[in-house]
Parts: sequence; structure tokens; C-alpha cells
Amino acid sequence: MLSSVAHIGLTVSNLDVSIAFYRDILGLNYIGEMMMGGEETAHLFQKEGCQARVAYLKGTKEQQAPSIELIQFLGQPIEHHQGNLFQTSISEVCFYTDDIDQSYTQLKNAGVEFLSEPQTFDSIKYGFGKSRAVYFRDPDGIILELIQPVE
Repeated sequence: MLSSVAHIGLTVSNLDVSIAFYRDILGLNYIGEMMMGGEETAHLFQKEGCQARVAYLKGTKEQQAPSIELIQFLGQPIEHHQGNLFQTSISEVCFYTDDIDQSYTQLKNAGVEFLSEPQTFDSIKYGFGKSRAVYFRDPDGIILELIQPVE
């Protein structure tokens, strides 16, 4: 039935600010943007008169990861909730990195808010190996994660 993940969608309050963050700070490639509106959009989002600006960003072809879809709804009030790992929803979007310490330092110097410093986890007994991970927030407070496998 399912074949692969097409994209990961995030509702944002300001598409331009979010594009700049995901492209310029995180280094994803901007693919393009489109406008959504009309009857189909109203039915899809279950909101009469719904219009949305939608942008897509993606890593390199070698990364083979789904794209990130950023959605800004126009003319609709957006409820702004700070991401919370302890409530049901998508808890985070996780990105691999080859050097978590360097990535952490670069993002920290760019003003990115982190929940902690990178932490090391040994999950070998569960069949998952060792890794280092850290959580951080995008401009809307959405929680993102960096992870580096450790040999």
C-alpha cells in the first residue's frame, strides 16, 4: 500500500522566515513554492476559503530523504504552540549530521535555540548502535533533531 515518505509537512507562521532558516541556516536546497486555493484546497484542509503558500526544501540527492514542506495559511489565524516532546503530535524532524559538535556550534553561533548540548546514547543492546543527538527549535518553536551515528 505505502511505498515511501513523500514529504514532511510543517505549518509555519511566516514562510519567508522559515525558508531562510531551513535553506540558509540548515543548508537544505530550496526546490520551489506554490499557492494553493479553491474548492479542492478548502476540502483538503477542511477550511472554507483556505489559501496557502507552500514551499519545498530538500537535502542533496545522495541523502535520499523526504523533502520538507513548509505551509503558511493565508488569511487564517494560526494557533501558535511551542513544540513539546511530551504531547501527541510529530515530536520532531530528525536530520543526520556527520559532525554533531561542529553542527551544534555553527547553529548555536547562528542564534538557534537548543534544548541541551549533544548527548551520547549507547543502544547496542537494543540493536540500534551508538549515537549522539541534540534537539533544537526552528523559528516557530518546532522541535528538530540532529543525530550522528557513532561507531
